[in-house]
Amino acid sequence: MKIGLIGLPTVGKTSLFNLLTGSDIEITGFSQGKVEAHLGIAKIPDERIDFLSNMYQSRKTTYATIEVIDVPGLVKGSSTGQGVGNQFLDNIRKADLLVHVLRVFDNDNVIHAEGSIDPMRDIETINLELLFADLGIIENRIERIETSKKVTKENLAELEVLKKCREGLENGLLLHNIDLSDEEKDILKTFSFLSEKPMILVANIDENQLMEKDYSGRQSLIDFAKSVNTPLIELSIKTELEISELDPEDREMFIEDLGIIESGIDILAKTAYDYLGLISFLTAGKDEVRAWTIRKDTKSKEAAGKIHSDIEKGFIRAEVCKFVDLKEYGSMVKAKEKGLVTLEGKEYIVDDGDIIEFRFNV
Repeated sequence: MKIGLIGLPTVGKTSLFNLLTGSDIEITGFSQGKVEAHLGIAKIPDERIDFLSNMYQSRKTTYATIEVIDVPGLVKGSSTGQGVGNQFLDNIRKADLLVHVLRVFDNDNVIHAEGSIDPMRDIETINLELLFADLGIIENRIERIETSKKVTKENLAELEVLKKCREGLENGLLLHNIDLSDEEKDILKTFSFLSEKPMILVANIDENQLMEKDYSGRQSLIDFAKSVNTPLIELSIKTELEISELDPEDREMFIEDLGIIESGIDILAKTAYDYLGLISFLTAGKDEVRAWTIRKDTKSKEAAGKIHSDIEKGFIRAEVCKFVDLKEYGSMVKAKEKGLVTLEGKEYIVDDGDIIEFRFNV
C-alpha cells in the first residue's frame, strides 16, 4: 500500500512523514523550504505480531508496511504547474490513498501559507487543485475522442463516463465522491485521476488542543468529513514525535498524562487499511513471524500466492487458527486440543488475524 501526504506548505506533512517512517528529514517553517518528494517505509504496529514473536521467540519479525510519499506543499495554481505543482502531481499519481494534512495548531513562529489558520479554506484550496488537474485531463481526452476519425464502441462508453465525471467536477465534486458503477470505475483505471483516490483528513493539532479535545472550527470540520464520507483523524504530530523519542518508561507516563489511548500511527494505519478494504493474515514459527496484507474477501488459495506463487499452484489445504483463540490458550497444541484449528479448502475466505499454515505440493 502506498499513501501520499498532501497539503499546503508548513502544515506538518514532513513531521508526519518522520513520525510514520522513523526518518529525520529536516523541517522548515517556511513555505519555500522543500522542493523534492521524500519516500519512506512505515512499519504498521501490530500487537498480534508482537505477541506471536514473543511466543515463538522467532529469529525474524516482519510487520506489514506502508510506502509513504511526502510531497512539496501545494500552492494555488499547482494544477497548472505553479510552484512545484507538476512534480507533485507526478509523485502521487500511483498512490493508493491520499492523506490531506490540515494545519489546526497555533505557532507564531511557523507562518501559514495563507496567513491564517482556516482548515475548511485549506480543504477547498487543495481539492480545487486536484479537481482542476483531473478536469484538464478529462477535457483533453473528450476532445481527442470527439475529433477522432474512428470511434470504437469502447471509446463511446469511455466518453459517456468522462462526461459524467466532467459534470461532477464542474459542480465541485471530487471523483471519489461521484456515484460511479464498478464498470465505470474500471474504465477510469488507466487515468490515475488524483481526485478519484480515497482520502483521509488529518487535523494536525497542538498539545493544548489535544488536552482540551477542542479547537476553533472543529465541528465544521467534523460535519464536512461526514458529509463527504471521508475519515477525519485528529493528531498532535509534534507531541507524538516528542513521545517517540522518550525512553519506554517516560513514554508510558507521558501518554497517560495526555490521555492518549492509541498512537497516531496506529490510528492512521488502521483507518487506511479499513478504508482501502485491506486485512492482514499471519504466519508464525521459530524462523519468522510475519503479517501479510491482502484485500478483504480473499480466498485462501489466493492468499497463499501472496507468500509464493508455488504455494498457490500446489495448494492443498490451509490450517487456520484465529489469533484470539491462540492468545487465549497460549499454544497451537492447546488450540488444536480445543478443536480451534481447522483445515480449510481453497474457497475459504481469510479473516483478519487468521494464523495460517499452508499445505501444498510442488
